[in-house]
Amino acid sequence: MGSTSKAEKLETFEVGPCESAYQMGFLIGRRFSNLIKSRLATDLILRQQLLPYAYSPQSEPLIRSLSDTNRTKFPTYWDELLGTADGSGVPHLHVILLNFRKELLPFLPKKAIATLPDVETPDDCSDVLIINDSMAIAAHNEDANIALVGHTYLIKGRLSTGLQFTAYTYAGELPSCAFGFNSNGLAFTLNSVPPSEREIVPGGIARNFISRDLLEATSLDDALSRIFLPEASIGHSYNLIDVVKRKILNVETASRNRVSVHEVGMKPFFHANMYLHLQVEQVQDENSMSRERRAAQLPKQSKADILSVLGDIDDERYPIYMTGPTLYTLCTALIDLDEQTLSIIQGNPKKGEISHAFAMSLKRF
Repeated sequence: MGSTSKAEKLETFEVGPCESAYQMGFLIGRRFSNLIKSRLATDLILRQQLLPYAYSPQSEPLIRSLSDTNRTKFPTYWDELLGTADGSGVPHLHVILLNFRKELLPFLPKKAIATLPDVETPDDCSDVLIINDSMAIAAHNEDANIALVGHTYLIKGRLSTGLQFTAYTYAGELPSCAFGFNSNGLAFTLNSVPPSEREIVPGGIARNFISRDLLEATSLDDALSRIFLPEASIGHSYNLIDVVKRKILNVETASRNRVSVHEVGMKPFFHANMYLHLQVEQVQDENSMSRERRAAQLPKQSKADILSVLGDIDDERYPIYMTGPTLYTLCTALIDLDEQTLSIIQGNPKKGEISHAFAMSLKRF
């Protein structure tokens, strides 16, 4: 995989082929042990919400069910997760909680959450997608709680099957709950969506395991089959990119095997963190709706326009490009299907300062 890196803040680790998934996880955990321990020490969602809940009696059935379901469905990824914990020298439970956070947070006692100071739970991402005669672009702001600032890295994995992947990874989590691509010319970016509590199936398949599985997809159809899981706990929005077929799909999912697929075309498609085409009862997220309204006002006729949309800070309360105090744009990923490249921009994408560039061409892997 060809790459150039100008930024030292986002480290890259090449790993594999390994004798086992556990060994791959162990090597990743050992390499980023300091970052993982730092995140565990400073992540308020983990320390003030997830850990107190995990040590309470009422949490045991849900955590056990999530663990059993995901270990049974994805035993190799479960081994990879445990290897990451062991390699970094942190308790299994802490890494399990990080990877199940989306499936656990809706079930935490509401009174306990309400008493916690300045702790918010959502991750908010924005995407602009377009396919026309002059360009084929998928651009993605990776937004997260400010606890993730400085706690991410890039994994360049090589499997014994010969498949290779590159994944932007949160410290202590499986690659990747953010974005990545593989040597089959397939890439993805992700947007969380806020279904109501009764839309969530307790103890189902977790989103981190589904997106880890996406890194090994062999085709667009295969990627869709990995997403269409009737036992998924909670929904998600997946932007699937096929650089060979020059095709982008936005796939919205919900529990109980509900799916809607939108093929991106000439009309620019902006997705934040609300369902747009799958009819699901959802929480009305003002942050997401504000970003949607602002994006609709801005031109998207060129690559520079698209980066300007993702760098927009016009709305002081809910900007598209976030700089805190709670939510922060960690980076921007720019996928150019015609150039077959994925570029990472650290800092406001309006400036277009690329820190990492990866060739996605099959011939150049």
